[in-house]
Amino acid sequence: METNFKAVILDFDGTIADTRSLIVRTMRQTIAELALPSRTDDECAAMIGLPLKQTFTDLIPMDDATGDRCAEVYRRLFFENNVPGAVPMFPGVKDMICRMHAAGLLVTIASSRLRGSLKAFVDEMGLEPYIPYILSVSDVEHAKPAPDMVEKTLAEYNLRPEEAVVVGDTMFDIRMAHAAGVKAVGVTYGNGSRESLAEARADWIIDSFSGLEGIV
Repeated sequence: METNFKAVILDFDGTIADTRSLIVRTMRQTIAELALPSRTDDECAAMIGLPLKQTFTDLIPMDDATGDRCAEVYRRLFFENNVPGAVPMFPGVKDMICRMHAAGLLVTIASSRLRGSLKAFVDEMGLEPYIPYILSVSDVEHAKPAPDMVEKTLAEYNLRPEEAVVVGDTMFDIRMAHAAGVKAVGVTYGNGSRESLAEARADWIIDSFSGLEGIV
């Protein structure tokens, strides 16, 4: 595999792993438990990629304290729902990550997920040997679409923006990449639409993770 990049910075939810059903179910359970106005699966899924509290405060008008309560209830329910095997990787993801690693590319993760659950998923999926650096929302001051996670990754490995590419499924990933001066690949199989990725000006849009073959 020939590459013009030195690093590939991956989103997790909707890019590496199919967490949509687990997240949406847990969001709707949280909303029901707190007797908040109901939202559809698609409305909940559109929030994936934002920090946890913001997924609720952007979804339903509420005060700050209610947003905190939503995050608290969600974490409890997510722990209960996240049984082994509940979150599969998308087809071809592990193979492609292994191939990128073998080709000498630095493969990292930049996720809006909290570090504990992110690290647990990476370990459970056997990705730890191939992904030496992961950043969660709790590791930076500003969450996506701010550039903090990309900039921190570049600084950690002394990379220039043109030496890295971000891969994600939502407009938040694309905007994060561009805010850091980095090119971005949008994947259509996750939680964002092709239209939203195009609107965010993704540099490439691919329909499967293996489509990275022709980019990196």
